[in-house]
Amino acid sequence: MAILVAGGAGYIGSHMVADLVEKGYDVVVADNLSTGHRAAINSQARFYEGDIRNREFLDELFTKEKIDAVVHFAAFSLVAESMKKPLKYFDNNTGGMITLLEAMHDHGIKYIVFSSTAATYGIPEHMPIKESDPQVPINPYGESKLAMEKIMKWCDQAYGIKFVALRYFNVAGAKPDGSIGEDHHPETHLVPIILQVAAGKRDELSIFGDDYNTPDGTNVRDYVHPMDLADAHILAIKYLQAGNPSDAFNLGSSTGFSNKQMLEAAREVTGKPIPAKMAPRRPGDPDALVAASDKARSVLGWKPQYDDVHDIIASAWKWHSTHPQGYNDK
Repeated sequence: MAILVAGGAGYIGSHMVADLVEKGYDVVVADNLSTGHRAAINSQARFYEGDIRNREFLDELFTKEKIDAVVHFAAFSLVAESMKKPLKYFDNNTGGMITLLEAMHDHGIKYIVFSSTAATYGIPEHMPIKESDPQVPINPYGESKLAMEKIMKWCDQAYGIKFVALRYFNVAGAKPDGSIGEDHHPETHLVPIILQVAAGKRDELSIFGDDYNTPDGTNVRDYVHPMDLADAHILAIKYLQAGNPSDAFNLGSSTGFSNKQMLEAAREVTGKPIPAKMAPRRPGDPDALVAASDKARSVLGWKPQYDDVHDIIASAWKWHSTHPQGYNDK
């Protein structure tokens, strides 16, 4: 039996595929390559190019491959874009989940691990955020992911499809050997943008807003490494296969770092000056998001290996240093 990684050519998905292969799993990847990279997929995984909104594509894949569990990363994830194009996000993210679950039900696949997000919480009432806290998204991206969680809940009740929703916070870093990493077009994430400035590909960093309700006025986020995320997804698969009930878990370091703190850490790691300027706020950004991840640690047995942002940034810097043009270097 194989594990299907939907969106396995993407940033986090490709690290998931690499981790599964290294741990001896039989891995199948489905990706439409709209934002992912063929070169990011481990060569030992079987790749199917297609869109999970395409029922015929899924039926063909599920007929050919005996899939035991699905790990679902196939979604758009740009908050600012979702504010401008909400229907794009509900069509791709929420609509894709509906088609995927329909196909899973018809083909008897009973386990799904879902890449959810801290954006489902909206503006938190307190820090750190617990899984039981209210989920009130403030952008269509978070709303689309929350809808996906609710759809899975009802499919569990109706069809017995068991799920784990992993709500993670800001992801940063790359595979330690530098073979795969983050390569988005356009790039919107803080760490790779900082490192593009360090590498001379951008003139300066723009920090969006310095009037947030945080110690230094800039956004505070909780950073987690993609290999630690991949480990959590494998633990979630095992959790479901052991017969446990559907559940949701936060994944994060439980420590918040401001944009200014991340900039300073990157200066230390790279030894580069990294010029920066202040810019206006972006719509849909909460002041701070920090996870309480003790539930994942106690129930799933999750033990993150990268709990220092300097190590996270260093792994990302290795990728960007050896792949200045991203996957186009190959």
